[in-house]
Amino acid sequence: MTTLEAGSPAPAFTLPDADGTSVSLRDFAGRNVVLYFYPAAMTPGCTVQAVDFTASADAYSAAGYHIVGISPDTPRRLAAFRDKSDLHITLLADPDREVLEAYGAYGEKMLYGKAIEGVIRSTFVIAVNEDGSGTIELARYNVKSNGHVARLARKLGITS
Repeated sequence: MTTLEAGSPAPAFTLPDADGTSVSLRDFAGRNVVLYFYPAAMTPGCTVQAVDFTASADAYSAAGYHIVGISPDTPRRLAAFRDKSDLHITLLADPDREVLEAYGAYGEKMLYGKAIEGVIRSTFVIAVNEDGSGTIELARYNVKSNGHVARLARKLGITS
């Protein structure tokens, strides 16, 4: 399994958002991206994390970060998730898990004491160069949904 760390090149991607529009890493050229991977839309932990990111989106934006969440859900499911939870962050669909695997966010993990294959809740801070290529500035695997957004904000020096 791939494991990325600070200084690693960020794998490029192009995925559909909740409306079916293609979004690529290169679309954020010259910006910073908080890219987070979560197991499934409309589940309790994933909803907490997405709502927390939405609530903090203005503070992250003011500090120069754009928030992007990726899950193996379909665009249709992401649209329902966005609308139901009033989310204002970019949500991308990776049903084939290609980007999840490229970032090491899919593989064996423990769930209730049992080893299973699935999405490993992970977060990456990426500096995207003017040419659209990115470098990992921070990589966190196996993060907890509760309190993660606030811990990340503190680590990045973001205040609301």
